[in-house]
Amino acid sequence: MEEAGESRQRSTVGQAFSLRRASARQRVSADPHTTKQMEFTRRHLPHLYAAEQPLFITFRLHGSLPAGREFPKISMTSGKAFVCMDRLLDNQQAGPTYLRMPGIAHLVANAIEQGGASNYLLHAWVIMPNHVHLLITPLTNVSHLLRKLKGATAREANKLLNRTGTPFWQDESYDRLVRNPEECRKIRNYIVQNPVKAGLAASAEEFPWSSASRPNGLKPFAGSSLPSCPVESGTVRVPR
Repeated sequence: MEEAGESRQRSTVGQAFSLRRASARQRVSADPHTTKQMEFTRRHLPHLYAAEQPLFITFRLHGSLPAGREFPKISMTSGKAFVCMDRLLDNQQAGPTYLRMPGIAHLVANAIEQGGASNYLLHAWVIMPNHVHLLITPLTNVSHLLRKLKGATAREANKLLNRTGTPFWQDESYDRLVRNPEECRKIRNYIVQNPVKAGLAASAEEFPWSSASRPNGLKPFAGSSLPSCPVESGTVRVPR
C-alpha cells in the first residue's frame, strides 16, 4: 500500500512538472542577492527577463534571413545563434530592407525614444536596414512593451508601404540579460558601432538612426557622456 501511494505521488509530481514545462511562461527566482522578479519564457529561443535589469534586444524584419537560416532550435546556444543571425543580417543577402527608407526609420526611432519615457530606460539603440538593436532597462513587462513597440511601428510602416495584412516584423526577438556593467558597456559599443562595421557610415556619430547621433534622453554615467548601465552586484541564475 505504501509503495502504491508513493507511486501515485511520483506520478502526480511528474504530471505537475510536465504541465509546468509545457507552459510558455515561467516565473523564476532571481539571485539570492537581489529581490527582483524575473520571468523566463521559451518559444524558439529562451527568454529571461528581470525588472530593472539591463536587457539587450534585437528584432528584425519579417523574412529578412535567407530561407533555411532561421534561429537554430537545438544545435546552437542562443548566443551563437545571435552571432550567426547578425552577420547574415548585416550582409543583407535576403529579404526586405525597409528600414533604409528614411520615413520608416524615422517613425521607428521616434517610437523607441517615446518608449524610453515610460516603459524603459534607454541606454543605446540603432536601426539597421533590416533589424534593430536596443539596450534598455525595462520598467514594465518586456513582452508587453515589445508587442506595443513592434505593433505600433508595424502598422505605421505598412501604411507608408501601402499594404495591409502583411507581417512587418519577425514575430520573435532575440534578447540577452546583461550580467554586469562591463558587459553593458561592450554591448553599447557593439550597438553604436554596428553601422560602421557594416559599411554604412564612417563613424558611429555619422549614422543618423542611432543613439550615437541622438544622445538626448540617454542617462549618462557620472562624469561621463556614456549612458548608464545599472546592474546589481552578484550574478543572475539562468534556467537551463
